[in-house]
Amino acid sequence: DTLKSPPSEAKTMRKATLISVAVTTTFYMLCGCMGYAAFGDNAPSNLLTGFGFYNPYWLLDIANAAIVIHLVGAYQVYCQPLFAFIEKWAQQRWPKNTFISKEFQIQIPCTFKTYNLNIFRLVWRTIFVIVTTIFSMLLPFFNDVVGILGAFGFWPLTVYYPVEMYISQKKIAKWSSKWVCLQILSMACLIISIAAAAGSVAGVVLDLKVYRPFQSGY
Repeated sequence: DTLKSPPSEAKTMRKATLISVAVTTTFYMLCGCMGYAAFGDNAPSNLLTGFGFYNPYWLLDIANAAIVIHLVGAYQVYCQPLFAFIEKWAQQRWPKNTFISKEFQIQIPCTFKTYNLNIFRLVWRTIFVIVTTIFSMLLPFFNDVVGILGAFGFWPLTVYYPVEMYISQKKIAKWSSKWVCLQILSMACLIISIAAAAGSVAGVVLDLKVYRPFQSGY
């Protein structure tokens, strides 16, 4: 055997997670801390165009393209479980309904493969995307809404559950120095999440005073 086996998934994912979190944290801290230190409360929500400058255009185009790529992928990740749940529930609720259960085989051009098209899946997913798009267009205060959702999801999903799973996996004794440090970290992140949620709610309240449907504030 002259081929070297690749590293295990645990080592590979640990390294990938460490690099991705480090890079993300660095950019977030640069935009958040240094932006606030430079502009204070006058820091715009969009650092690229919030000051009224739209040059260089290529930089804005790259940033917008990156946002589109990121949101398209994230949309699929978060919506696929919902799609699967609704479609499974509908098939169990109306098993004999051909609109829900019947699939049509469509020949893919230039290939010998076929695609199974379900009319219910096509209609319901299309309506869902249209409704969510219209709803998002009705909210000109996108950053504050995302801030609220992020604040509510940050502590339980990113801090509390991972910390508790680590304590359970490593069998860390209660009231030991490591256990106390982990709990302090968890409580500190909880306080930060509460403060972030309060700030985002205050931002939404201020935005509602000048709210106009389908119009942004910049």
